[in-house]
Amino acid sequence: MSTFVWRRDRPFHPHRLYTALEDLTCAATRSRGRFWLADHPDTLLSWEAAGGALCVEPAGPWLAALPDAAWDFVPVERRLAAAVDWHPEHGDRCQHLTFTSPELDAEALELLLDSCLLTNEEYEAGRPAWRHFPSPFGELLDLTR
Repeated sequence: MSTFVWRRDRPFHPHRLYTALEDLTCAATRSRGRFWLADHPDTLLSWEAAGGALCVEPAGPWLAALPDAAWDFVPVERRLAAAVDWHPEHGDRCQHLTFTSPELDAEALELLLDSCLLTNEEYEAGRPAWRHFPSPFGELLDLTR
């Protein structure tokens, strides 16, 4: 059994990730984690997959999206965990996915996941531009812009 942990600070392009979902779901026996989409930067999304079935759902806001006053209501454990990898620009927003499977092709999986991230040009365009990306997850997850 092999496990591959993939972490990145850059958001996913929603359409490229959506297009890759079948390949990502079938790449491992089990995968789980959290991720963020460029067109919904304040929504923490959870990822749970097993046996070819994928469940993606909103898991609340990223801490960085909360007003300061709301932090008092966040469990101290979550605040401490977020502080460990806090990014100066994105806060706790990150991609953190773990894939487990026998004979896992981690190199191919890493390439596929990286291809779903925003390109340098897309990233540099900034959040106002990201909101205009096609949103295949929006209706599926009942996300509002």
